[in-house]
Amino acid sequence: MTSEQMPLAKLRGYSTGLLIMVVFMAGFALGSQFDVGFAQGIITAPPEVEEDFAPFWEVFNLIEENYFEPVETSTLVDGAITGMVDSLGDQFSGYMTPDVYPLLNDDLSGEIEGIGVVIRTIEETEAIEVVNVLEGAPAEQVGIMPGDIFVEVDGESVAGFNQLDLASRVRGAAGTNVAITMLRGDELIEFNITRARIEIPNIESDVLDNNIGYIKLNQFSEEARTQIDEAIAELDVNNRNGLIIDFRGNPGGFLTSAIDVASAFIPEGTILVEDFGDGTEQIYNATGDFQDIQVPIVVLVDESSASASELVAGALQDTGRATIIGETTLGKGTVQTWRNLVNGGGVRLTIARWLTPNRRWIHGDGVTPDVIVEWTPETGSDEFDPQIDAAIEFLTSTMMETAGQ
Repeated sequence: MTSEQMPLAKLRGYSTGLLIMVVFMAGFALGSQFDVGFAQGIITAPPEVEEDFAPFWEVFNLIEENYFEPVETSTLVDGAITGMVDSLGDQFSGYMTPDVYPLLNDDLSGEIEGIGVVIRTIEETEAIEVVNVLEGAPAEQVGIMPGDIFVEVDGESVAGFNQLDLASRVRGAAGTNVAITMLRGDELIEFNITRARIEIPNIESDVLDNNIGYIKLNQFSEEARTQIDEAIAELDVNNRNGLIIDFRGNPGGFLTSAIDVASAFIPEGTILVEDFGDGTEQIYNATGDFQDIQVPIVVLVDESSASASELVAGALQDTGRATIIGETTLGKGTVQTWRNLVNGGGVRLTIARWLTPNRRWIHGDGVTPDVIVEWTPETGSDEFDPQIDAAIEFLTSTMMETAGQ
């Protein structure tokens, strides 16, 4: 829908990073869909590592023969795979059991079952905190807030969990309950939450004050580029005084989607470089289906803008196609791929780092805006949005300067 003058209070739900995801990590899926980088069908140990794996089989057989009570073989296998992937020390890689993988594998499908929060790991403490809470979701209804830190899920301590571990325990079928203990400041707070099936509206567009077009993208799903194109056409962007693209709270998505979206605004040249760490790299160029937008563009970002959001913002910044306004982004500069396993589980594995067109690696540092406007909303209904105000002011003054030349 569009309206000529949408009140900023109404826009608040779109513009402050209330990410439409459900208990998943910020920057969750920047990868070339599935199966990238894997040799298909290799499910036996290479001969050269047989000796190295001898202690593994020794312990496996020891447990099978001597442990004081029966243990399911699948339990031992799940534990072994979990330990192997966790030994990488990479918060964005992880193993998902056959029970969990289907739940986490549909995060870009448009509907998700869970409680309605986005999470990230605090590097200094390795604690996992809430980044955003979806308006109207079960988490908001019980009072969970951004900044809350997970302590226990169903009575189990989450100390040492990575994001996949936590997501696998918090996510679940709609109508089921989960008990969560959060740390807020110095206070421990217990929540009993009924999970729900949550529909994900991925894009919103409107016309703001001073005839400024506005597009909010919540995630880089497979349909993101089509949705962007439709919003640009509906807004009749080149007859506006500027365009705001809002990536605040957007945790990322598919690599191919990010390239497609960036190509709407960049006519040619490099979008990003994938560095695989072995001396090889892959350069992704603009796809050629440029939207030919003639008005100035502002991209809004914040501390929750991650992964594919950072990729597109960095590309637009390096190529001079947009001015970045807001706060420094999360700083996720790696690429993951998903692989389903023969047991019905799956592995999410970091396979490369990505670089901007100017070969910047933003991992840990984030994309620094051209114009920094810091803001921490006090409530989900906060009517004051200084970042949108700054974008409108910047675009208005830019158009006035252009008209005066």
